[in-house]
Amino acid sequence: MILVTTPTGQIGSQVLDSLLDAGDAAGEVRVIVRDPARLSPRARARVEAVTGSHADPDVTAKACAGVDRVFWLVPPAPTADSVEGHFRSFTRPLVDAIRTGGVERVVAVSTLGRGVARNAGQISASLAMDDEIRATGVHHRALCPPYLMENLLHQVAAIRDGGVIAMATYGDRVLRTCATRDIGATAARLLLDGSWTGQDDVPMVGPDALTPEGMARVVSEVLDRPVRFQRLSGAEYRASMLRHGASEDWARAVADLAAATAEQGFYGSAAPTTPETAPTSFRRWCEEVLKPAALG
Repeated sequence: MILVTTPTGQIGSQVLDSLLDAGDAAGEVRVIVRDPARLSPRARARVEAVTGSHADPDVTAKACAGVDRVFWLVPPAPTADSVEGHFRSFTRPLVDAIRTGGVERVVAVSTLGRGVARNAGQISASLAMDDEIRATGVHHRALCPPYLMENLLHQVAAIRDGGVIAMATYGDRVLRTCATRDIGATAARLLLDGSWTGQDDVPMVGPDALTPEGMARVVSEVLDRPVRFQRLSGAEYRASMLRHGASEDWARAVADLAAATAEQGFYGSAAPTTPETAPTSFRRWCEEVLKPAALG
């Protein structure tokens, strides 16, 4: 049996859809979901739902009973008092369930930066999560994307109305990207394959070598309107997060993440592309996802 966390989220919903598309090959599928009504009608008819949060030890223990494969994603929580505490609160119930149950394989969403990232906010917390899961001895694959293209969807209004893409990074340095559709497809493929063993990272780096300024030019061409890149300082980025309701620690960690990716380079040109796991180009994503969101 396969367990899917965050089945109504941006990535988890795509994993679940791919598993349902696989039909009998997926076998039984169970999900942990806070609100089963948010599942699609197809999902409600075909999956077993355990209601609650996978940060709840009782919920995770119940959901993992009889499960041999797990898709694992810690959802963001901008209001959390502690980034590290937030990741620990989700990871420990899974670790306990692995040690007491029959979970054999875990496919988790993580990030590039292992062995390189330092003081990198949510990136550091995510990598620590991987280490804690791997300490159980479970077979583990960490899906490791760089900057998610879907992050730009948070700036749709600014792109549409102001012609600006704002990031806390350098405009003239390569920023590797990945589309969430590719993460969902790769996760589903691994969950459907019961033969892999061991613990390893799966880099997910899209085919582009664009700088943020280059990304802005692509967006401008796709939307047929001027769009420019604007660099934010770390302080400006942190202040923006606070204005949007983030906690002090979450805003600090996001600023640390942005500084680490800008200065330490592990989301940059040193990361080779991986077309087998991340084939979606930035232009294609802009045409198929960003443009309908901005102009629809």
